[in-house]
Amino acid sequence: MWKKIKPFAISISISLGVGVLSALLTNKNMELYQAINRPSLSPPSWLFPAVWTVLYILMGISSALVCREKAKESILALLVYGIQLFVNFCWTLLFFNLRSYLFSFIWLIFLLALILWMIYEFYRVNRLAALLQIPYFLWVLFAGYLNLMIYLLNR
Repeated sequence: MWKKIKPFAISISISLGVGVLSALLTNKNMELYQAINRPSLSPPSWLFPAVWTVLYILMGISSALVCREKAKESILALLVYGIQLFVNFCWTLLFFNLRSYLFSFIWLIFLLALILWMIYEFYRVNRLAALLQIPYFLWVLFAGYLNLMIYLLNR
């Protein structure tokens, strides 16, 4: 039994670990979201950790599915996954700690491109793994809107 769930436990722990680490490194700057001018479609601040927890769990499940396939395409797919996870982690620091809204937006465009590439590579290995990444792509797309509007409203 453990042999079957071990890849999922490890993968989910890695993705959630990245989320927890980024939250810890930006925790004292999270009140920034309440203090800045935000667009009208901004969700309440309590929603972000809930959504990100679900997304990180989906990322972990998805990467475990790819890892389990042991296909030669899995190596590139997991490499792209790791790179986009790092870029995702850096965005939080750029936005909340450095308050570099324009650069954060540009960084987010790069992240979106990486997510699309990851979805493509995951699809080549495991269709379900790719489909599990679609909510993540859509949320980051929405984050791009928020990021751009925050830049424009707080110049």
